Amino acid sequence: MTFSAKTLSLLVLIGLGLSGLALLVTATGSGKRTRETRGPINLDDALRGILEGQGRAIQKLERAVRALQRVDGHRKESIEGAVRNVGLVRYDAFEDVGGRLSFSCALLDDKGNGVVVTSINGRQDTRVYAKPVTARKSGYNLSVEEEEAIKQALSGPREAVKAT
Repeated sequence: MTFSAKTLSLLVLIGLGLSGLALLVTATGSGKRTRETRGPINLDDALRGILEGQGRAIQKLERAVRALQRVDGHRKESIEGAVRNVGLVRYDAFEDVGGRLSFSCALLDDKGNGVVVTSINGRQDTRVYAKPVTARKSGYNLSVEEEEAIKQALSGPREAVKAT
């Protein structure tokens, strides 16, 4: 069973709060009180002290949870814009050049924004093109291989890049 970082943090903070309560109860009960030397124990004051301590601990935990939620929100925003989808298509651009040395590679975020990089290899030269992609489309004309790389990047589970 796995827990998210937020859940684990909350469990740790709750555990610390309960440990603090146990220490408080132990400290107030282990002072070798005798009725002759200190008089009767006032349970109302003892309970009030325990409850006030727990109230402070709960407020501290609530502040920590709010801070974790803010951090989590920032992380989600960062991840949404990160390149998480990659599609790679290898092919022979020219009939006289074999080995599938030409390729189109799409590097996209979850919204289909990013770039398609294409390298076309010939006998005498290699040309590299980069085309911006917004919402799975580009302002530039896309080749069949570039469109396939975009489709491949945004379809199916994220696995290691497989050249087709």
